[in-house]
Amino acid sequence: MSEIELPMRVGTPDDWDTISSLLFAAFHSTHDQEASDLDRAIWEPERALVTTDGDTIVGHAAAFTRDMAVPGNVVPAAHVTMVGVAPTHRRRGLLNRMMRQQLRDVTEPIAVLWASESRIYGRFGYGLAAYRLEMAVESAEVRLPAATSPARLRAGTPAALRPELVKVYDQVRADRPGWSSRPESTWAYVLGDTAWHRGGNTELRAVVHEGIGGVDGYALWRTRGSWTGNSNPNGEVHVREVTAANLDAYLALWRFLFGIDLTRSVHYGHAAVDEPLLHLASDPRRLNTRFSDSLWVRVVDIGGALAARRYVAPVDVVFEVTDELLPENAGRWRLTATPDRPATCTRTEDPADLACDIRDLGAAYLGGTTLTALAAAGHVRELTAGALASASVAFGWHRAPVSPEVF
Repeated sequence: MSEIELPMRVGTPDDWDTISSLLFAAFHSTHDQEASDLDRAIWEPERALVTTDGDTIVGHAAAFTRDMAVPGNVVPAAHVTMVGVAPTHRRRGLLNRMMRQQLRDVTEPIAVLWASESRIYGRFGYGLAAYRLEMAVESAEVRLPAATSPARLRAGTPAALRPELVKVYDQVRADRPGWSSRPESTWAYVLGDTAWHRGGNTELRAVVHEGIGGVDGYALWRTRGSWTGNSNPNGEVHVREVTAANLDAYLALWRFLFGIDLTRSVHYGHAAVDEPLLHLASDPRRLNTRFSDSLWVRVVDIGGALAARRYVAPVDVVFEVTDELLPENAGRWRLTATPDRPATCTRTEDPADLACDIRDLGAAYLGGTTLTALAAAGHVRELTAGALASASVAFGWHRAPVSPEVF
């Protein structure tokens, strides 16, 4: 006898406390009420799906309504988050049903997420679109060039410096694919400073860089004190964000972080694969970088998504696309674009030049994964000679995508 399919519905504000407990348990964290309150402030119940067993919520998936920078534009993106299933209800298809329904409900051209387990989301059409470098810098062994313009650093609490942080972030984010808009509630979450957020480190600290034209950079960080067995300082700096509008601000902020008294290492988990530190450090090996995945992108509306971004070279290519979960995406699509004009992407009956699955378009969408790399892995097939090379160049971008935050 088969199991009865459990009901699924849209969330309500009254569901939060139960959902919060479910998520803390699913991610093996001790429940923290202050952290839960910050989560609640950004949670959108109307975009939440809950699965229930009787009166108990046993599954949850949600999305935030935010924009994301993509090559040459900023587009609406469903920020998928807070996905979890009670351990008592695993292997019953709950995740599969919620993710499928969520995709049918998404109205934005793309959905994006961080994968708690990288093996899960490819089967829902998400492609690995952005990568990151994790750094454990031996700061005492690394030298950086000095800034060339006069400036000063001003420290303060994140709350006191929040207007400056918002100004700089909004100034630079449109030019970096993968950076998301931050409504007021999101800023409160990003600057969250509960015991859960600290994880044994100090409170969150902030510093801004003031150049000739005003504030043009900031850093957020925590520290952790430590001493060696023979009483030498061995503290750690844990960097939350470094955001800079120019090289002088970038250099000054990193020099400051590398030089904090009584510390010997700087840890940063959201460096881009084209991070300038790689080329500025006197000894790049001492950055101790580790390569990891970052954003996963799901193209929900092929025509809207591919027309929304820009391309670095002329392209006129027909894709034959498969999409098991959203059949309306399946079929042939002609993408036509030049660097100086908006793209068009429409259905066509013309012969296909390239064939791929929807997850491959997601992987290539932010310009961080090349179509040629996907073809080398057997995911993209060239049907017209020369189409792969020209399309791969066009999909590239001058800056690597990255996300400065886990949402």
